[in-house]
Amino acid sequence: MKNRGPLKGIRVVDLTAMVSGPTATMMLGDQGADVIKVEPINGELMRFVGENNNGMTNSFLCCNRSKRSLTLDLKKKEAIKILQNLVSTSDVFVQNFRPGTIDRMGLGYKEIKKIKKDIVYVSISGFGERGPYSKQRVYDPVIQALSGLADIQRDQKTKEPKQVRTIIPDKTTGLAVAQAISSALFYRERFKKGQHIKIAMLDVMISYLWPEGSASLSFVGKESDPSAGQLGLDLVFLTKDKKFITAGAVTDKEWVGMCKAFNRKKLIDDKRFNTPRARVKYKVARRKIISTEIKKHNAKSILKAFQKEDVPSAPILDRVELLKNKQIIENKIIKFYNSKIFGKVRSPRPAPIFSQTPLTGEQLAPLLGADSVQILKELNYKKKEIDFFLKKKITSE
Repeated sequence: MKNRGPLKGIRVVDLTAMVSGPTATMMLGDQGADVIKVEPINGELMRFVGENNNGMTNSFLCCNRSKRSLTLDLKKKEAIKILQNLVSTSDVFVQNFRPGTIDRMGLGYKEIKKIKKDIVYVSISGFGERGPYSKQRVYDPVIQALSGLADIQRDQKTKEPKQVRTIIPDKTTGLAVAQAISSALFYRERFKKGQHIKIAMLDVMISYLWPEGSASLSFVGKESDPSAGQLGLDLVFLTKDKKFITAGAVTDKEWVGMCKAFNRKKLIDDKRFNTPRARVKYKVARRKIISTEIKKHNAKSILKAFQKEDVPSAPILDRVELLKNKQIIENKIIKFYNSKIFGKVRSPRPAPIFSQTPLTGEQLAPLLGADSVQILKELNYKKKEIDFFLKKKITSE
C-alpha cells in the first residue's frame, strides 16, 4: 500500500469480524498501518450481508477499507503456525471473539506475547469478562438496550423505548479501540513495552452517553430525572413549505438571535426564556413557540434569517440529498474510487486531515484471500510450501 499516514510501518493482525473491530482496524489502515485481515477460508459474515457487487457486499466494503486479506483455516495446525509467523513481524493484534474463545485456540495474550514481547494485543467484547452477560452473544441493539441509549430515545408521548436506526455502539467502540491502540503504540515507543487492552462495547457506550444522557445521576444523593435534561426534546421543525429543519439556541446570544429572526423581540426579555436555566425549565413551552414561528416561514428564508443572526441551524437532509450538499461537496467528504471489478465506488474519505502525514493511499476493501500468496511470500514461504497450503485449503487466493 502507498499510504503515507502517521502509522506507516506499523503492522496490524486483524482477527475481528462484523463492525466494531473492522471499523477500528480500518481507521488504522487509513492512517498508514499495514492491516492484514485474517479470515476463514469462506470469509467472515459481513461478506454476505448487504447488496452484493461482484463478490463484495456494501456492508463489508464500508468497514474494511485499507486492508489486505489473508485467509487461514485456524482449525489446522499449519494455519496456526502461519499466523504465529505473521505475529512475529507485527505490532498490533486485534480480536473480538467471545471471552475465552481465543485462549482455547492457543492465541491468547500470554501465548502471543511469547512470540512478540512488545505486541499491543486488543480484546474487544460485548460485556467484558465478568458478569451474567459476559458469555452471551452480542449485537448492537443489545448494547443499545443495556447502556441506556434506548431509554434516551424513549418516545415522549407513548413512553416507549426506541432504538437508534444505526449501529452507534458498534461504530463508537471502533473509534474507542483505534484511539486506545494509538495510545498503546505511543507508550510502546517511549517505554519499549507492549500491553493487553481489554475493551467492552457496554463500557464504551455508558461512558459515551453519560455527559448529557446520564449526567443528572452524577451527584450521589442528589440525583434527578435524566429525561428532564435539555436534550430531551427533538429539535426537528416543519416549515411552511413542508420541509424539515433543525435549529437551537443554547446561549443568551443565540436566543436573542432566534427571537430577532422570528421578529419576536418581546420574547428576548420573557422571564421564562431570558437565562439558560429558565430556557431549560420551560423547554416545552419554548419548543412550542419555536415550532409555531418556524411554520410561518419557508425553509430557505428562515434558515437564511437564522444564519444572519448566527443561530445554529440546518436543513434536515435525507441520505441522497447530502451527496449534493455544498458543504459536503466543497470539503470533498465523499471520495470516488475506480475499480476494474466494482466500477465506480463512492465512500467517505477518512475524517482526519494531517498536515505532515497526509492520508493518500486508502484502498477499497480486498476480495477474499486476494493477498494471501503475497503475504506468505513476505513471510519467506517458498512456492512449494504455498502451493501445499493452497492444495490443503489451509489458505486460499
